[in-house]
This record gives sequence, structure tokens and C-alpha cells, in this order.
Amino acid sequence: MARHLITSALPYINGIKHLGNMVGSMLPADVYSRYLRQRGHDVLYICATDEHGTPAELAAKEAGLSVAEFCAQAHDAQKAVYDGFELSFDYFGRSSSAQNREITQHFARKLQENGFIEERAIRQVYSPVDGRFLPDRYVEGTCPHCGYDKARGDQCENCTRVLDPTDLIEPRSAISGSTELEVRETKHLFLLQSKLQHEVEAWVAHHEEEWPQLASSIARKWLTEGLHDRAITRDLDWGVPVPADTWPELAAEGKVFYVWFDAPIEYIGSTKEWSDLDPANRDYKSWWYEAEDVRYTQFMAKDNVPFHTVMFPATELATREPWKKVDYVKAFNWLTYYGGKFSTSQKRGVFTDQALEILPADFWRYFLIANAPESDDSSFTWEHFTATVNKDLGGTLGNFVNRVLTFSRKKFGDEVPAGSAAGEVEAKLGEQIAELLAEYEGHMEALQYRKAAAALRALWSAGNAYLDEKAPWLQVKTDLEGAALTLRTAMNLIHLYSVVSEPFIPASARAMRSSFALADDTATWVTPEQARSLDAVPAGTPFTVPPVLFARVTEDDLESYRERFGGSPEA
Repeated sequence: MARHLITSALPYINGIKHLGNMVGSMLPADVYSRYLRQRGHDVLYICATDEHGTPAELAAKEAGLSVAEFCAQAHDAQKAVYDGFELSFDYFGRSSSAQNREITQHFARKLQENGFIEERAIRQVYSPVDGRFLPDRYVEGTCPHCGYDKARGDQCENCTRVLDPTDLIEPRSAISGSTELEVRETKHLFLLQSKLQHEVEAWVAHHEEEWPQLASSIARKWLTEGLHDRAITRDLDWGVPVPADTWPELAAEGKVFYVWFDAPIEYIGSTKEWSDLDPANRDYKSWWYEAEDVRYTQFMAKDNVPFHTVMFPATELATREPWKKVDYVKAFNWLTYYGGKFSTSQKRGVFTDQALEILPADFWRYFLIANAPESDDSSFTWEHFTATVNKDLGGTLGNFVNRVLTFSRKKFGDEVPAGSAAGEVEAKLGEQIAELLAEYEGHMEALQYRKAAAALRALWSAGNAYLDEKAPWLQVKTDLEGAALTLRTAMNLIHLYSVVSEPFIPASARAMRSSFALADDTATWVTPEQARSLDAVPAGTPFTVPPVLFARVTEDDLESYRERFGGSPEA
């Protein structure tokens, strides 16, 4: 079995994330991790809160807390939500950890040794009102490319173009709002990406044919425009400090590394956090250093693609050390809210903590993955959400489970009935299930989430079609043994669904599986070949009827959600 390293883009520390963040990185990474574990692979799924940079300082100031205290509280709050969604991280770390500081400084020293860092005097925005230099995110203004009037000095949220603060039209301080800004000289470290252009091009060329078009096209666009040397230090109070043994003057001035320099390194840092908890049995370097047997898959939304396909690989290459680089980048477009953008800063759309307040996690997990914004943007509307979960989860899967188990208990008692031997219809069903399961596996392996969801839904639908064809509620009147066979076969489908649906809806899968008192129910997966026989649950197995798996979302519910969250992004 293969070793799979999986990371999802680090959620930023300033506030609970919205559904767009969830479907853009963490949830699909979790679904894939769960699937691979079930197939017997060695999986390490790593994530962390991204805690450095300007927004953390601003959010802490607004909350009246020190940055360290704010980040500690926010990390725990985010982790609680991700636990609620049953995200199966092997470790969820913090970029402010000692491990990340150690490895980030190591990377910086190596880049310096190899001639890829240069100290330069630059002209930077200074705010006399605030009495400080303003790092790029502290400067807001109008984007020169698209005209968005809330662009930040590092990147325009609207068109995703990377910016410098001096590019902005009518810039203002994000701290005080002052427009009385000056440009003064200060010193910073620059990563000489221009010297790495050809190496990064060769590396991307080696991988891009395998990557989804979204990831490869963004990487190629950046490389076509040319890699520019980039400042990797900032004037902030919070961050990984520039090491005094290498740059004493800058360290004395309190310079810290740019958040986008240390954040990707935190994938390694978080793995070391995990490793340090059990050093006798865990070795982070076995996953990251000379790890040729590891397949590394990253999950992220499209705005993070340039940093992961170009900037971080450039950094890794420049260390001249054998750090593991990404093999496959699964990039996503945007999930919109009624056609408009979810926005953490503008509190528009459904946020993950609110989602869990009103409905179980499996409702959200299934809807988001089944409508993942893979080839283009997808839109969240309450109407679409309600129709999807009521039809697929409630109508197709939940109804099948409930009517099979309830009817069987009523007619045959609390054990799986024996009935006659499987016949031609059951053989045909087994072939259909095997075919659909193989299709489902293929889509999961290829990280095609919408197609995987459609194949899973088809598996559920096949059970309903079988039940409708055999009609055990009529069979029981004339052919008791035949009705028992139908219900026994349907119960085996329920068990199969409980196993293969687990990556999508883990809580519901557990409820289905625990309905059967199977003594040796240790299977982690059902192969297409195994599925043909539909005999994992033998006659005589005790069973119980679980509570309703998926309560219907009513019109009254829908109206209350529209009222609370708005039926459009402007509402």
C-alpha cells in the first residue's frame, strides 16, 4: 500500500470560516483521506491554523487581546468546528508553533547560504498617524487592475492579482483609515525568485499534465509573466522572527518573515508538531525529507494556487535539500452565495459554526462535495441545498434504509430473514452494484468529486430500483420466502452503503453499520468483486432500526434559513 501525505490550505486565524472555505480545501481533503484509509493506505492528513500576518494583529486589536491570546482562542474555536464536521486530521497544528519557527528559520538560512536571499533597501508605505511602517495588508485601496475599492496591499480579493501596496489607487491605512501616507526607506530580505525561474518551469512542466487544468493554467500564467524577486520580511510585532545569527541588524529592528513565506512551511512544521508528540514512533522527516515513496496531494481554492505551485516549490528547490514537493494539486473554483462571494471579512453567507447549529454535519458534507466547484464556480442557494439533501439523503438513502428495516422487523422479527436462495434478479443486481462501485472508486482515485457523488447516488438508487422491482410488500402475501430474500438482499445493500458512503457521510454511515450486530464486521472497504455476492450480512444477524437518518428540511425550515441568512448576497 502507498504512503499518502495530504494537506489542505491553512485556514486563516481571523474568524470562523464559511462554507466556501470548507469545500475549497479541508472537506475534499478529508473525503480523500478517509477513502484512502479505508482502502488500506498509510495516510497522513495535516493542516493547521495560519496565524501570522496583518489580519491576526488587526483582529486581536479589535478583540482587545494580545495576538498570542487571540490566536490561541481562535485556533481552539476553529478546531471545534472542524471536529463538528468530522474532519479526520491526523494533526491540526499552529503556524505560530516553535516547530514552524525552527524550520522556517532553517529554510531562510539555507536560502541565504545558497545565494537566493538578498538584503535590499526599499521604499515602503509609512503612516505618521499610526507611527509605523505599514505591511502590505495594512494598506487598502483601489485595485489598479479591476477597480475593486477594498483591495489589500498584497492581493486583490476580487481579481486575485498579487499586488504591492504602492500599486493601490487612493491607498489608506487599514489601522486608522488615514490617507496621509508617506513612502520611506527601510530594509527587507528578498527571495530571488528570478534566479529560480528555469528550475521552477522545469519542475512545473514535469507535473502540470497530471494536475487539473485549473491548477496548471494558474501556474503556467505566473511563469509566463515571469517570477519576480519578492520581499519575504515585514515590519510586524507577530511572526517568525528573522534569526539574529544570520541577519543581526534586521533582527534588532524586529523584522519577521512574511506570512506567505512561513505558512506553507507550516505543513512541515505541523507534521513535526505531530511527530514530537510521539518521537519514538513518528518521524516527520520520513514524510518530508528524501520521502520518495510518499505521494503528496494538496487541496486548495484557486487563490492559493500560485503560492503552492510556484512560490513554495521555488523555496523548496532553493534550499538544495531533498524536501518533499507536491505531486498533485487539487484546486477548486469558488462556491458562491446566490451568485455573490462568500466573504469572511464582510460576513456574507453561511459560516461553518452556524451550519452545524441548524443541521447535522452530514447534510453539509454531502451537499458541498456533490456540488464541489471543480470545473467552474458553483452557487449555494437554500433552495438547491434543501432539494438536494431531501431528495438524495432523505428520499433515496434514508428512505431505503428505514423502509427495509422497518418492514422486515414487522414481518420477520429482529433478525435478518433467510428466505430462498438468490436468483437471477439478485445476480443482475450484484453485477450492477459491482459496476457502479468500480465507477465510484475510479472517480475517487481521480479526485473527481461531483462524479464520485453521482456514482454513490447511483448505488443508493440501485437499491430502490431493486426494491421497487421485487415489491416485498406484495411478495409477502404470496411468496414469504421470496420476500425474505428480497429484504435480506436489501439489508446487505444497506451494509454496503454504510461502508462505501463513509468518506462522504461518516456519522450516517456509522448509524447504518451499527444497525447490524455482526460479530466480525471488520471490513474497511467492499471491492466490486466482493459486492457481487451481497452476502456480508448473513441470515440470523440481529438488527435494529436506527432513528430517522435524515430529517426532512421543511418549507418552514427553509423560510427561517432565508430569513436568518438572506436569500441573496445583498440581503
